[in-house]
Amino acid sequence: MSRTCHALFAVALLAAPPLALAQQADVPVCSRNLGSIAVIEPTGQNWWTGQRLASPAALIKVYVNRSRCFTLVDRGTGMQAMQAERALAASGELRGGSNIGKGQVRAADYVLVPDVVSQNRDAGGTNIGGLVGGLLGNRRAAAVVGGVNLKRSSADVVLTVTDARSSEQVAMTEGHATKTDVGWRGAGGGIGGALLAGGASGYANTEIGQVVAQAYLQAYSDLVAQLGGLPSDASASNVSQAVTLTRPGRLLAAADGSGTAVRDLEPGMLLYPTGTRVGTMWEVEDEVGNRGWVNSAQLSNAR
Repeated sequence: MSRTCHALFAVALLAAPPLALAQQADVPVCSRNLGSIAVIEPTGQNWWTGQRLASPAALIKVYVNRSRCFTLVDRGTGMQAMQAERALAASGELRGGSNIGKGQVRAADYVLVPDVVSQNRDAGGTNIGGLVGGLLGNRRAAAVVGGVNLKRSSADVVLTVTDARSSEQVAMTEGHATKTDVGWRGAGGGIGGALLAGGASGYANTEIGQVVAQAYLQAYSDLVAQLGGLPSDASASNVSQAVTLTRPGRLLAAADGSGTAVRDLEPGMLLYPTGTRVGTMWEVEDEVGNRGWVNSAQLSNAR
Protein backbone atom coordinates (compact mmCIF):
# COMPACT_ATOMS: atom_id res chain seq x y z
CA MET A 1 0.00 0.00 0.00
CA SER A 2 1.09 3.60 -0.49
CA ARG A 3 1.90 5.78 2.54
CA THR A 4 -1.36 7.65 2.03
CA CYS A 5 -3.36 4.39 2.05
CA HIS A 6 -1.59 3.25 5.23
CA ALA A 7 -2.43 6.53 6.93
CA LEU A 8 -6.07 6.40 5.90
CA PHE A 9 -6.34 2.76 6.99
CA ALA A 10 -4.89 3.69 10.40
CA VAL A 11 -7.59 6.36 10.79
CA ALA A 12 -10.27 3.80 9.86
CA LEU A 13 -8.95 1.41 12.51
CA LEU A 14 -9.38 4.03 15.21
CA ALA A 15 -13.10 3.98 14.41
CA ALA A 16 -13.28 0.21 14.96
CA PRO A 17 -11.56 -0.52 18.32
CA PRO A 18 -13.45 -3.79 19.04
CA LEU A 19 -11.35 -5.60 16.44
CA ALA A 20 -7.91 -4.62 17.74
CA LEU A 21 -6.49 -5.08 14.25
CA ALA A 22 -2.80 -5.56 13.55
CA GLN A 23 -0.90 -5.61 10.29
CA GLN A 24 0.48 -9.01 9.29
CA ALA A 25 1.83 -9.30 5.76
CA ASP A 26 -0.44 -6.38 4.82
CA VAL A 27 -3.63 -8.34 5.68
CA PRO A 28 -5.59 -6.97 8.67
CA VAL A 29 -5.82 -9.51 11.51
CA CYS A 30 -8.79 -9.55 13.89
CA SER A 31 -8.66 -10.26 17.61
CA ARG A 32 -12.19 -11.73 17.53
CA ASN A 33 -14.24 -13.70 15.04
CA LEU A 34 -17.05 -11.77 13.36
CA GLY A 35 -19.04 -14.86 12.31
CA SER A 36 -19.17 -17.24 9.37
CA ILE A 37 -18.94 -16.02 5.79
CA ALA A 38 -19.37 -17.50 2.33
CA VAL A 39 -17.38 -15.96 -0.54
CA ILE A 40 -19.43 -16.18 -3.74
CA GLU A 41 -18.14 -15.90 -7.29
CA PRO A 42 -19.51 -12.75 -8.97
CA THR A 43 -22.17 -13.14 -11.62
CA GLY A 44 -22.11 -11.52 -15.05
CA GLN A 45 -19.11 -11.18 -17.32
CA ASN A 46 -16.13 -13.41 -16.50
CA TRP A 47 -13.18 -11.03 -16.75
CA TRP A 48 -10.57 -13.14 -14.97
CA THR A 49 -10.06 -16.27 -17.10
CA GLY A 50 -8.95 -14.19 -20.08
CA GLN A 51 -6.09 -12.93 -17.93
CA ARG A 52 -5.28 -16.48 -16.73
CA LEU A 53 -6.40 -15.63 -13.23
CA ALA A 54 -8.44 -17.66 -10.78
CA SER A 55 -11.86 -16.39 -9.74
CA PRO A 56 -11.55 -13.39 -7.42
CA ALA A 57 -13.45 -15.51 -4.89
CA ALA A 58 -10.29 -17.64 -4.51
CA LEU A 59 -8.26 -14.49 -3.85
CA ILE A 60 -10.65 -13.19 -1.19
CA LYS A 61 -10.70 -16.59 0.55
CA VAL A 62 -6.93 -16.24 1.03
CA TYR A 63 -7.44 -12.87 2.70
CA VAL A 64 -10.28 -14.18 4.88
CA ASN A 65 -8.19 -17.12 6.07
CA ARG A 66 -5.15 -14.99 6.86
CA SER A 67 -7.15 -12.29 8.63
CA ARG A 68 -8.96 -14.70 11.00
CA CYS A 69 -11.87 -12.23 10.97
CA PHE A 70 -14.42 -14.82 9.79
CA THR A 71 -14.99 -18.56 9.72
CA LEU A 72 -15.06 -19.46 6.03
CA VAL A 73 -17.88 -21.77 4.91
CA ASP A 74 -17.70 -23.37 1.46
CA ARG A 75 -20.58 -22.83 -0.94
CA GLY A 76 -18.68 -23.90 -4.06
CA THR A 77 -16.87 -27.08 -5.10
CA GLY A 78 -16.43 -28.23 -1.51
CA MET A 79 -20.17 -27.97 -0.91
CA GLN A 80 -20.88 -30.03 -4.04
CA ALA A 81 -18.52 -32.77 -2.82
CA MET A 82 -20.13 -32.65 0.62
CA GLN A 83 -23.59 -33.04 -0.91
CA ALA A 84 -22.33 -36.09 -2.82
CA GLU A 85 -21.19 -37.64 0.48
CA ARG A 86 -24.58 -36.92 2.01
CA ALA A 87 -26.28 -38.55 -0.94
CA LEU A 88 -24.21 -41.68 -0.27
CA ALA A 89 -25.21 -41.56 3.38
CA ALA A 90 -28.90 -41.17 2.51
CA SER A 91 -28.71 -44.18 0.18
CA GLY A 92 -27.17 -46.34 2.93
CA GLU A 93 -23.82 -46.76 1.17
CA LEU A 94 -21.63 -45.34 3.97
CA ARG A 95 -20.34 -47.36 6.90
CA GLY A 96 -22.17 -47.25 10.21
CA GLY A 97 -20.97 -44.53 12.55
CA SER A 98 -19.97 -42.19 9.70
CA ASN A 99 -21.88 -39.41 11.48
CA ILE A 100 -23.07 -37.64 8.34
CA GLY A 101 -26.64 -36.39 8.34
CA LYS A 102 -29.02 -33.49 8.68
CA GLY A 103 -28.46 -30.58 11.01
CA GLN A 104 -24.66 -30.45 10.76
CA VAL A 105 -24.00 -27.76 8.12
CA ARG A 106 -22.94 -24.41 9.54
CA ALA A 107 -24.97 -21.46 8.30
CA ALA A 108 -23.28 -18.50 6.64
CA ASP A 109 -23.93 -15.37 8.68
CA TYR A 110 -22.72 -13.21 5.80
CA VAL A 111 -22.18 -13.49 2.06
CA LEU A 112 -19.24 -11.66 0.45
CA VAL A 113 -19.16 -10.97 -3.30
CA PRO A 114 -15.98 -9.62 -4.97
CA ASP A 115 -16.41 -7.83 -8.29
CA VAL A 116 -14.84 -5.21 -10.52
CA VAL A 117 -16.25 -1.75 -11.06
CA SER A 118 -18.03 -1.46 -14.42
CA GLN A 119 -18.88 1.70 -16.33
CA ASN A 120 -19.39 0.18 -19.77
CA ARG A 121 -22.43 2.21 -20.86
CA ASP A 122 -22.20 1.00 -24.46
CA ALA A 123 -22.84 -2.54 -23.23
CA GLY A 124 -25.74 -1.47 -21.05
CA GLY A 125 -23.64 -1.59 -17.88
CA THR A 126 -24.36 0.34 -14.70
CA ASN A 127 -22.24 3.22 -13.49
CA ILE A 128 -21.11 1.35 -10.40
CA GLY A 129 -18.19 3.69 -9.83
CA GLY A 130 -20.48 6.68 -9.46
CA LEU A 131 -22.83 4.66 -7.26
CA VAL A 132 -20.06 3.60 -4.90
CA GLY A 133 -18.64 7.09 -4.73
CA GLY A 134 -22.09 8.51 -3.98
CA LEU A 135 -22.83 5.97 -1.24
CA LEU A 136 -19.49 6.17 0.48
CA GLY A 137 -18.33 9.68 -0.35
CA ASN A 138 -15.18 7.87 -1.45
CA ARG A 139 -12.02 9.84 -2.08
CA ARG A 140 -11.29 7.70 -5.14
CA ALA A 141 -14.64 8.17 -6.90
CA ALA A 142 -13.11 10.38 -9.59
CA ALA A 143 -10.39 7.80 -10.24
CA VAL A 144 -12.82 4.96 -10.93
CA VAL A 145 -12.61 4.48 -14.68
CA GLY A 146 -14.01 1.00 -14.96
CA GLY A 147 -12.84 -2.51 -14.12
CA VAL A 148 -9.42 -3.85 -14.99
CA ASN A 149 -7.34 -1.79 -17.41
CA LEU A 150 -4.63 -3.92 -18.98
CA LYS A 151 -2.99 -1.06 -20.86
CA ARG A 152 -2.56 1.02 -17.72
CA SER A 153 -2.22 -1.95 -15.36
CA SER A 154 -4.88 -0.60 -13.06
CA ALA A 155 -7.84 -2.14 -11.27
CA ASP A 156 -10.97 -0.83 -9.57
CA VAL A 157 -12.83 -3.40 -7.51
CA VAL A 158 -15.82 -3.64 -5.18
CA LEU A 159 -16.57 -5.87 -2.18
CA THR A 160 -20.10 -6.19 -0.82
CA VAL A 161 -21.21 -8.05 2.31
CA THR A 162 -24.84 -9.09 2.79
CA ASP A 163 -26.48 -10.40 5.95
CA ALA A 164 -27.66 -13.90 5.01
CA ARG A 165 -30.69 -13.74 7.32
CA SER A 166 -32.09 -10.28 6.72
CA SER A 167 -30.67 -9.68 3.19
CA GLU A 168 -29.42 -6.29 4.42
CA GLN A 169 -26.22 -5.08 2.79
CA VAL A 170 -24.00 -4.37 5.77
CA ALA A 171 -20.91 -3.11 3.95
CA MET A 172 -19.62 -1.98 0.57
CA THR A 173 -16.03 -0.98 -0.08
CA GLU A 174 -13.96 -0.30 -3.16
CA GLY A 175 -10.28 -0.63 -3.90
CA HIS A 176 -8.07 0.98 -6.51
CA ALA A 177 -4.52 -0.01 -7.45
CA THR A 178 -2.01 0.52 -10.23
CA LYS A 179 1.33 -1.13 -10.95
CA THR A 180 3.07 1.58 -8.92
CA ASP A 181 1.19 0.41 -5.79
CA VAL A 182 2.45 -3.18 -5.98
CA GLY A 183 5.24 -4.27 -3.69
CA TRP A 184 5.24 -8.03 -3.08
CA ARG A 185 7.78 -9.49 -0.67
CA GLY A 186 8.76 -12.37 -2.91
CA ALA A 187 6.73 -15.28 -4.21
CA GLY A 188 7.89 -17.50 -1.37
CA GLY A 189 6.57 -15.35 1.48
CA GLY A 190 4.19 -12.56 2.44
CA ILE A 191 1.10 -12.11 0.31
CA GLY A 192 2.75 -13.65 -2.75
CA GLY A 193 3.40 -16.92 -0.95
CA ALA A 194 -0.10 -16.93 0.52
CA LEU A 195 -1.67 -16.56 -2.91
CA LEU A 196 0.41 -19.42 -4.30
CA ALA A 197 -0.59 -21.66 -1.39
CA GLY A 198 -4.23 -20.60 -1.59
CA GLY A 199 -4.80 -21.52 -5.23
CA ALA A 200 -4.62 -17.94 -6.53
CA SER A 201 -1.17 -18.21 -8.10
CA GLY A 202 -2.00 -16.09 -11.15
CA TYR A 203 -2.46 -13.10 -8.87
CA ALA A 204 1.11 -13.50 -7.57
CA ASN A 205 2.82 -14.32 -10.87
CA THR A 206 1.53 -11.63 -13.25
CA GLU A 207 1.64 -7.85 -13.09
CA ILE A 208 -2.08 -7.36 -13.68
CA GLY A 209 -2.79 -10.12 -11.17
CA GLN A 210 -0.72 -8.36 -8.52
CA VAL A 211 -2.49 -5.08 -9.28
CA VAL A 212 -5.93 -6.69 -8.92
CA ALA A 213 -4.83 -8.45 -5.72
CA GLN A 214 -3.60 -5.16 -4.28
CA ALA A 215 -6.90 -3.44 -5.12
CA TYR A 216 -8.86 -6.22 -3.42
CA LEU A 217 -6.52 -6.08 -0.42
CA GLN A 218 -7.21 -2.38 -0.05
CA ALA A 219 -10.97 -3.02 -0.29
CA TYR A 220 -10.77 -5.91 2.21
CA SER A 221 -8.80 -3.81 4.71
CA ASP A 222 -11.44 -1.07 4.51
CA LEU A 223 -14.16 -3.72 4.78
CA VAL A 224 -12.78 -5.16 8.02
CA ALA A 225 -12.58 -1.67 9.50
CA GLN A 226 -16.21 -1.01 8.52
CA LEU A 227 -17.40 -4.26 10.07
CA GLY A 228 -15.90 -3.59 13.49
CA GLY A 229 -19.37 -2.95 14.91
CA LEU A 230 -20.88 -6.28 13.89
CA PRO A 231 -22.46 -8.27 16.74
CA SER A 232 -20.48 -11.13 18.26
CA ASP A 233 -23.39 -13.52 17.65
CA ALA A 234 -25.00 -12.78 14.28
CA SER A 235 -27.62 -15.51 14.71
CA ALA A 236 -28.88 -14.34 18.11
CA SER A 237 -28.89 -10.65 17.10
CA ASN A 238 -31.14 -11.22 14.08
CA VAL A 239 -34.92 -11.35 14.05
CA SER A 240 -36.16 -14.81 15.08
CA GLN A 241 -37.06 -17.32 12.42
CA ALA A 242 -40.77 -17.63 11.64
CA VAL A 243 -42.61 -20.65 13.04
CA THR A 244 -45.73 -22.54 11.98
CA LEU A 245 -48.51 -24.09 13.99
CA THR A 246 -48.55 -27.90 13.85
CA ARG A 247 -52.12 -28.34 15.13
CA PRO A 248 -55.14 -26.15 15.83
CA GLY A 249 -54.72 -23.82 18.79
CA ARG A 250 -55.45 -20.41 20.24
CA LEU A 251 -53.46 -17.20 20.56
CA LEU A 252 -53.74 -16.47 24.27
CA ALA A 253 -53.83 -13.01 25.81
CA ALA A 254 -51.57 -14.02 28.73
CA ALA A 255 -48.81 -16.58 29.20
CA ASP A 256 -50.65 -18.20 32.12
CA GLY A 257 -53.78 -18.70 30.03
CA SER A 258 -55.85 -16.12 31.89
CA GLY A 259 -58.14 -13.77 30.00
CA THR A 260 -59.85 -14.36 26.70
CA ALA A 261 -58.08 -15.77 23.64
CA VAL A 262 -56.96 -13.22 21.08
CA ARG A 263 -57.96 -15.49 18.20
CA ASP A 264 -58.14 -19.09 16.98
CA LEU A 265 -55.14 -20.44 15.05
CA GLU A 266 -55.10 -22.93 12.20
CA PRO A 267 -52.34 -25.45 11.34
CA GLY A 268 -49.73 -24.06 8.95
CA MET A 269 -50.20 -20.44 10.05
CA LEU A 270 -47.01 -18.36 10.09
CA LEU A 271 -46.19 -16.81 13.46
CA TYR A 272 -43.28 -14.54 14.38
CA PRO A 273 -41.63 -14.94 17.83
CA THR A 274 -40.89 -11.69 19.66
CA GLY A 275 -38.12 -13.31 21.70
CA THR A 276 -40.06 -13.22 24.98
CA ARG A 277 -40.66 -16.58 26.68
CA VAL A 278 -42.24 -17.77 29.94
CA GLY A 279 -41.52 -21.43 30.49
CA THR A 280 -42.84 -23.29 27.43
CA MET A 281 -44.99 -20.33 26.37
CA TRP A 282 -43.74 -18.11 23.55
CA GLU A 283 -44.95 -14.62 22.72
CA VAL A 284 -45.64 -14.35 18.98
CA GLU A 285 -47.28 -12.10 16.41
CA ASP A 286 -49.45 -13.25 13.52
CA GLU A 287 -49.27 -11.86 9.99
CA VAL A 288 -51.75 -9.06 10.72
CA GLY A 289 -50.07 -7.84 13.91
CA ASN A 290 -52.06 -9.66 16.62
CA ARG A 291 -49.80 -10.46 19.57
CA GLY A 292 -50.27 -13.21 22.13
CA TRP A 293 -48.95 -16.46 23.60
CA VAL A 294 -48.76 -20.05 22.32
CA ASN A 295 -47.26 -23.23 23.70
CA SER A 296 -43.94 -24.03 21.99
CA ALA A 297 -45.02 -27.70 21.78
CA GLN A 298 -47.44 -26.60 19.06
CA LEU A 299 -44.75 -24.94 16.93
CA SER A 300 -42.13 -25.94 14.38
CA ASN A 301 -39.65 -23.81 12.43
CA ALA A 302 -41.00 -22.55 9.10
CA ARG A 303 -39.05 -23.90 6.14
